[in-house]
Amino acid sequence: MLLPGSVTDKFRGTFPQLVAAVSGTLSCVSDGMQYGWTAPVIPKLLSVDSPIVVTKDQAEWLETILMLGACCGLPLTMFLVDKIGRKGSLLASASTTLVAWIIIALAPSVEYIYFARFIAGMAGDTAFVAAPMYIAEMADQKIRGFLSSIIYLMMLTGVLLIYCVAPFVPIYVPCIIGVCLNTITLVSFPFMPDSPYYLLYKNRPEEAKKSLERLRPCGDVDAEIKDIAAAVERQKEEKGRPQDLVLVKSNRRALIIMVWLNGSQHMSSISVMLMNMHSILEEAGAVHISSSTAAIIFSAIMFCAAMSASLAIDNFGRRVLLVTSGILAGTSLGVVAVYFTLKNNGVDVLHVSWVPAMAVMCYAAAFKFGIGLVPIVLTAELFPAKVKAMGMTISDACYVGFSVISLQIYHQLKNRFGIQVPFYIFAVWCFCTVAFTIAFIPETKGKTLEEIQFILKGEDKGVKGTAQSNSEAYKNEGFEP
Repeated sequence: MLLPGSVTDKFRGTFPQLVAAVSGTLSCVSDGMQYGWTAPVIPKLLSVDSPIVVTKDQAEWLETILMLGACCGLPLTMFLVDKIGRKGSLLASASTTLVAWIIIALAPSVEYIYFARFIAGMAGDTAFVAAPMYIAEMADQKIRGFLSSIIYLMMLTGVLLIYCVAPFVPIYVPCIIGVCLNTITLVSFPFMPDSPYYLLYKNRPEEAKKSLERLRPCGDVDAEIKDIAAAVERQKEEKGRPQDLVLVKSNRRALIIMVWLNGSQHMSSISVMLMNMHSILEEAGAVHISSSTAAIIFSAIMFCAAMSASLAIDNFGRRVLLVTSGILAGTSLGVVAVYFTLKNNGVDVLHVSWVPAMAVMCYAAAFKFGIGLVPIVLTAELFPAKVKAMGMTISDACYVGFSVISLQIYHQLKNRFGIQVPFYIFAVWCFCTVAFTIAFIPETKGKTLEEIQFILKGEDKGVKGTAQSNSEAYKNEGFEP
């Protein structure tokens, strides 16, 4: 089927950007494999014929150590993306993950896997900060949302790949796949153009122009490079201290948005679903489905939903996807909560035992259509250059922190009051995200990064870097030009 003319026009002349985005995010497939690795591999490690002796307590730490690595990698990530750049950080991340896969494949004991998972968590954190920054700064605004969403598509591909492969092959086989993916990145990505924003920020205008010429073979490079230079110069004048994330109005608004959205990803129960799906379906009394099959179906549905959203995000906008996703995900979780309420109060629900399984799969589609995809797009759009590394790193820290909080809410409330209680909370959070989106989140579709900054300042108008507009902006934020 042919693409509509409008879609074809949107992608015309953007092939170099697409190649750069795919090359730079290919290692995110490997990061997705690391994220989903424990689900199919831990049962093998706990089996009698495991190649490595692993206890149940040690196996639980294999899940946690990845997130601990991500937490510990936050300061390093903030340093790297500014010091060696977005492109350099992605190459460093791919190199580290490649080493992690080699260690896992050759590990003689579980301690080696601990170390490998820890550095893989650090590398994954760097990749998921640097990749959105790189794409947002090099992409044309008409496809920026689509290209930014490739990051999550790559990660979901990795999760689906590990679920489909790992249960049926020796433990070292996924490691070989991970090594190959990162090797391709290390071979191809050095030849891709660097971020024009970053190059101008580092006072390398000639390199920035050459980079933009490669990315925009058919565009007006001279005009755009002037716009970018004006934006970078204005943002350089603004302070970049950590406290300015709170003190400056536009930064504060961006930070609040990203903290809420990153929290919403987990407080809408995605970690709970991924890590407890089998036990949830068993408690529901649903038709039996193996954990590996359920995981494959769940991740496949999320991938399809994310693919659809990535194609729609630059046509319908970020807000529409967030609102639609929040309503549908909240409704799906509400159905699960009501089902368990009836079941735990003695109501015969055997004839509708298929409902929770269907609701969980509907949730998978709804979640990845908006709440699970849009934050990665917005996170690199909302923060100005001066505080982008700090803002995105704090956002990433909130993402990690809320994953732990959501799991604790689920287990503690389930054990004390019943499984329906946490699902009511998760459903309500989804609807609160809808209200928050409508009231607080600006639409960034089709806007330049500079225009987005002025919208966040309360000046909803296109700005092209004129001296008068810049002067007014500085005064509004408490600065003098």
